[in-house]
Formats: sequence, structure tokens, C-alpha cells
Amino acid sequence: MSFRGGRHFLQIPGPTNVPDRVLRAMDMPTMDHRGPDFAVLGRQVLDGMKRVFRTEGAVVIYPGSGTGAWEAALVNTLSPGDRVLMCETGQFSTLWTQLAKRLGLEVDLIAGDWRSGADADAIGARLAADKGHAIKAVCVVHNETSTGVTSRIAPVRKAMDAAGHPALLMVDTISSLASIDYRHDEWGVDVTIAGSQKGLMLPPGLGFNAIGARALKAAESSRMPKSYWAWSEMLGPNEKGYFPYTPATNILYGLREALVMLLDEEGLDNALARHDRLAEATRRAVRGWGLEILCRNEAEYSASLTAVTMPAGHDADALRKVILEKFDMSLGAGLGRLAGKVFRIGHLGHFNELMLMGTLAGVEMGLAAAGVPHKPAGVQAAMAYLSGRRND
Repeated sequence: MSFRGGRHFLQIPGPTNVPDRVLRAMDMPTMDHRGPDFAVLGRQVLDGMKRVFRTEGAVVIYPGSGTGAWEAALVNTLSPGDRVLMCETGQFSTLWTQLAKRLGLEVDLIAGDWRSGADADAIGARLAADKGHAIKAVCVVHNETSTGVTSRIAPVRKAMDAAGHPALLMVDTISSLASIDYRHDEWGVDVTIAGSQKGLMLPPGLGFNAIGARALKAAESSRMPKSYWAWSEMLGPNEKGYFPYTPATNILYGLREALVMLLDEEGLDNALARHDRLAEATRRAVRGWGLEILCRNEAEYSASLTAVTMPAGHDADALRKVILEKFDMSLGAGLGRLAGKVFRIGHLGHFNELMLMGTLAGVEMGLAAAGVPHKPAGVQAAMAYLSGRRND
């Protein structure tokens, strides 16, 4: 491998760049997870995550991935053969649907075009037609990582309430938590799913469930097989800051540091505003290049990532290969039906204006090097916006 100076630009929409101080916080001897010092750490991270989810309810932290947290949400609340309503918004909603089917659940699917978010009216209509309340849960991906589309959760909850349906609302925030405004309690969400490797600025390795009172009640009668994922095993020890099995101790050190940065130093609202600002600059760059943003609806634009559609006859993976080889930068690939058709620019987590400008410069140089038709005006458009010359 040839030598490359400087740092690699990791601009996929997760895993994201881990701050140096979080890495240093993790570089510690592993403590006794049954000892008194661990209880302090445990309560700090559990309480901090409640603030991030904006909930007064329980939060559980698994050594695992977001996929595991998907499974935990389903197996703790449902029973074999239960019916769930899923919304097809992209590759990750599709994978969650497949997981539900493998668990023996019956899935009703609201088909989508992979360019739009969950349709609250369609959800409301399906529930209103379910007079026997066979549907036990509605599952929505808040921010679809494959498409850069953010579904609006408050209208979904409103539609469910208007239908008078008792189904649980489960929401995946794996690529939106701490990057896009999210309110577990206020929006009436019953289970929220998240992972450590995106807006929380950590390596992969932690999965989260935020659990509302209705979900806890449903768990009492759930008959899905579970052991590792059982909330009942977690909640008792968690009250005192402990876990029922060996936790990912050193990642929890990092989580504690990341929560200090996010909640106490920058402030969650300021972090969300930063993501909004950098996302808007990215979209202005895409328009400056004369390329198309995959997301159709401006109200559903993602603050975590932007998926960019390639011109006809040009392959997104070929462009990504040129950018990686020439400029040492990784961009997100198109997934599923979008393979080769889009590239994804991640702008979430530990990220600022200068990092974004380096990213956009790399894309613009890559477009030229790969012979992709474009206007060389994207970097300038983003720079004008970020510097206050908004040219509206």
C-alpha cells in the first residue's frame, strides 16, 4: 500500500469519526463491572442517555449493534404470529422487515419509493381499517440511512391516535439520535432504537432501547423467545448502575465522555443546529454541482447525510473508487436497489465547517477526475452559505 499523508476522511454516514478525547477516554484499564466504581459509570451513562432520548422512562444499553436493538424492541413486546405494520422507506426499513419475518411475525408493508418518508396518512388509514386491532406495532425508521430521508414522527403518532388504535409505536433512530431533533416522550413513542456509532460519536458496539410505559406493559405478556435481549434481566440491575452480564466497559467510558461533550459542553440543541447548518451547506453544494438530491421532499431532508443521484450513464461506485484512491476519502455506497446509483455524504457526529469543506472539495475534485458531468460550483456555494454570504 502506498503511503498517504494526513488523516483519512471517513465521510460515510456511520460509523463516524470518533473524537480523539473519546478515544483517550476509552484507553483505560478495564474496571471490575461488579465493583462500586462501575455503578457510578453505569448511572452516569444511563441517565445521560435519557437526556439524549428526551425521556423520563427507562433506557437499556446492550453490548451489540443497532440490529440487535431492533430485535430487542420486537421480542420484548410481541408474541409469535403478531402482526406489525412496517413502512418501506429504504434499505434499513427493508432489513428490519426481514428481521421481523424471521422472528415469526406477520408483516403488513406500506410500500414506498425510497425517496420519501413514512406516510402518516397511510399508516392512519391502515390502522383505522384494522377494526379487530390485529396490528400490534407500527415500526418506522426515523432517518433512513440509505436514502437521506427523515420521516416525521409526530404526525405518525397523531394519525395513530386519530385512528384510536392501541398499536405500539417503535422508531429506529440509529442514524438520527443526537443529530436530528427527536423526542421520545413528547411524540408518544413506545420503543426507540439507537446505536453508538453515528451521532453519539463512538465506535460500533452499543445498542439502545428507550422504553415507554406502554411498552413495559406489553412486555409483561410477550411470548417471544428471548434471553440476552430481555428487558426484564436488564432493568433491575440497571437501577443501581449495573448490568446482568459483562458490559462493553471501555465503550461506556467513551460514551460518558461523548455525553459530556454533547450535553454539557455543546448542548444538545446546539448540536442539532450544527447538523442542520452543515446539512444545508451540503445540499447547496449538490445543487451547485447540478446534481440531484435523492430525497424528494424538502421537509424530509436529513441532517445526518445527503444521498446524491448520479447522472445517467455514470456509476456511483466508480466515482467513490476514484475519490478513495486519489483523495483518501470514503463516501457511502448506494445500498439495495440504489447500488451504483447514488453516493452518500455523511455529515453527522464529530464534524464541523472545515471538515465539511474538505469533504465537499474532495467530492468536487473527484467528480472532475472521474469525468462525471457537473458544474464546478458546489464548494463555492457551500462556502458562501457557511460564511454568511447566503446568496438566497
